Amino acid sequence: MLLDRLDEPVLRDWYAGQAVEHGWSRNVLEHQIMNRLHSRVGAAPSNFRSHLPAPDSELAQQFTRDPYIFDHLDLTDRASERALEQALMDRLQGTLTAFGHGMAFVGRQVRLDVGDDVLVVDLLLFHVTQLRYVVVELKIGRFSPAYVGQLGTYVAVVNDRVRDHTIHAPTVGLLLCTSRDEQIVRYALASASAPLAVATYDTLTPEQRQDLPDLEGLTAALTDVLSDTSRELASDKPADT
Repeated sequence: MLLDRLDEPVLRDWYAGQAVEHGWSRNVLEHQIMNRLHSRVGAAPSNFRSHLPAPDSELAQQFTRDPYIFDHLDLTDRASERALEQALMDRLQGTLTAFGHGMAFVGRQVRLDVGDDVLVVDLLLFHVTQLRYVVVELKIGRFSPAYVGQLGTYVAVVNDRVRDHTIHAPTVGLLLCTSRDEQIVRYALASASAPLAVATYDTLTPEQRQDLPDLEGLTAALTDVLSDTSRELASDKPADT
């Protein structure tokens, strides 16, 4: 598999090491190569370095992915946040694999009673190696700075009320959205008071996404179809019209 799929010795060594460390089967190895895991590990923008001490910040950064590939889900681009959340739970084993080695499921729609308010966490995960809670917020669409404040509040509450400070590492937050502006994300993370990361996600593999037409190609194709249709309609009209 390594020899057939990878031309660069450095990448072969990296995937071979990961396969040994995490006990990947041949199918899992093939899946990770196809989804270019090496380019996604630790790639999510975060403020971990400014909020967590070294080497804890480096450890937290390494479990992030960008983008997350949820290709085990049967979803359309128009799926709602609740539909995405439900699909992730329906296929939990594949979901945890997508989040990376060491992630365990704690709860979905976790209620946090704070005063007279009830905060609801989309997904609460736990990293069994790093011994830390990971608060996951799912958003359909483009990143908004308002999401950072919302997620930061959830992280603060979990860190204060759920985390065991004697044994657990600091809680971190992971915001997943479909697209983002890098500069806006950078400024939003710089102003956040909690350790957060912002990543994108896709329900298609990189190979499937590559096979789709780009916006220019799709626009050109639609223009051609509309032009052909207009000519056909014009040719079918009676002369006196």
